Amino acid sequence: MRQSCAVAAAVLDKMCRFAKEGVSTYDLDMCAKSAMDELGCRSACYRYKGDSSRYPGYACISVNDEVIHGIGRKDRILKSGDIVSMDVSVFYKGFVGDNTRTVMIGECSPEVKKLVEATGMALELGISAAVAGNRVGDISAAIQGYIDACGYGIVRDFTGHGVGRNMHEDPAIPNYGRAGTGPLLRAGMTLAIEPMITMSRSADIFIDEDGWTVRTSDGSPSCHIEHTVLVTDDKPEILTVLAK
Repeated sequence: MRQSCAVAAAVLDKMCRFAKEGVSTYDLDMCAKSAMDELGCRSACYRYKGDSSRYPGYACISVNDEVIHGIGRKDRILKSGDIVSMDVSVFYKGFVGDNTRTVMIGECSPEVKKLVEATGMALELGISAAVAGNRVGDISAAIQGYIDACGYGIVRDFTGHGVGRNMHEDPAIPNYGRAGTGPLLRAGMTLAIEPMITMSRSADIFIDEDGWTVRTSDGSPSCHIEHTVLVTDDKPEILTVLAK
């Protein structure tokens, strides 16, 4: 898991450095594919599930009001003021690494900057609760408590999850809930913790006509940040970091 997550982090880092004004989201997806080829891993989301509805991208690339699962497009060109979340999940040596970052393009508004900062802080707080003996609800409550105080919305239709030999495993990890509830956390568990936060408190969403892209119903910006974390008896270990 440490190896797969380090590889996923390297792919994501390359994408984030490539993301700038004038770059299309298709170019970002091809950047992900190139990095995966170089590192000897394969995308866990490419052709994910189904037949006619298989996901066509190598990474999920979502801009502004797109919450998750955005598909790279040649006609979607990044411009100053945009925020773009890049979700990279890879298979490497039989295990999955999963991580997401939201990048601000050019000059973003103060309101958007605050949203991105708040999502990052919520993730940190959620991760800090991922210790053996706690429960999933402790992670959820840490995220919700901070985001509610900020006045933002929490997407409830999608959650974090366990991750290991498959991209989506038990337990589900909502970004809302009560402390002390849910499955018990044990040392050795690996979890993808991923707040999906909207600038609008309502956080109502819909799925676009492409069958994949999730958008906010009112068009408000959304931020998504994710790490894969190892639960230990001591402090949590973030696995999706660049190898030293």
